[in-house]
Amino acid sequence: MFSIIGIVVVFGAVLGGFLMEKGPMAVLLQPAELVIIAGAALGTMLIGNPMHVLKQIVSDLMRVVSGSTFTKKRYVESLKMMFDLFNKARKEGLVAIESDVEEPAKSPLFSKFPAFIKDHHVRDFVCDTMRMAITGGASAFDVDQMMELDMEVHHAEAGQPASALATVADSLPGMGIVAAVLGVVVTMSALGGPPEEIGHHVAAALVGTFLGILLCYGMIGPLAANLTKLNDDQHAYYHVLRVVMLSFIKGMSPMLAIEMARRAIPGHVRPSFQEVEKACRQKSDSVAAAA
Repeated sequence: MFSIIGIVVVFGAVLGGFLMEKGPMAVLLQPAELVIIAGAALGTMLIGNPMHVLKQIVSDLMRVVSGSTFTKKRYVESLKMMFDLFNKARKEGLVAIESDVEEPAKSPLFSKFPAFIKDHHVRDFVCDTMRMAITGGASAFDVDQMMELDMEVHHAEAGQPASALATVADSLPGMGIVAAVLGVVVTMSALGGPPEEIGHHVAAALVGTFLGILLCYGMIGPLAANLTKLNDDQHAYYHVLRVVMLSFIKGMSPMLAIEMARRAIPGHVRPSFQEVEKACRQKSDSVAAAA
């Protein structure tokens, strides 16, 4: 939502300032210039990116509108889920969580956390890692290396849409110059005509440069930067999961592993110790009350 507000503010400030200078709004309405710039930019995106990246760009732009899903609430729920999983493994043995890891969609434990089930990347990251811990054939160092490789591959793939948008943004001023040059060509062909017609062609050529620069620095570039920050938030979330699983595999108690992970959460969404402890102890308190 803030991204939409920001775009409205950018265009509102630019057009408002133009109107304050008594500029005629009709001069800025140059469909041909917009077709040249937007069409060429779209073409460069199609040329430079495979289909799966193009699909991911559309999906990621929806993420920009909805905002980051890695909020404090998401972190608390994730730590609660891992605490329940570790407690079950500690009380009943690692074999007890094998069915949860093999079929997370059917797991009574994981089914209480729909955000985890819905995000197949996070689900596979957790289940694949815990599967290695259950087999017992890999050391903590080896498991950590596996998680690091998984995170690197995922982060590189997630950064491709932002990189593609940044490339398009960088090309927009050049596309604006192309539109302006074509406008100059049209203007030169109209020499000898009425001054009003020549002035109209010159204005249309300048609007092309204006649109290219505005779309680059006022819209597409900031969207690419926003996507990069969203990917950083996602990478930080994976890092927290890596810390909590590695801590448990090394032999830490469930609560200590959860605290290690809490310390790895970015400060602006980090829950307090009391908030995490309350969430983790909630089930135990309810079971004791029922007894």
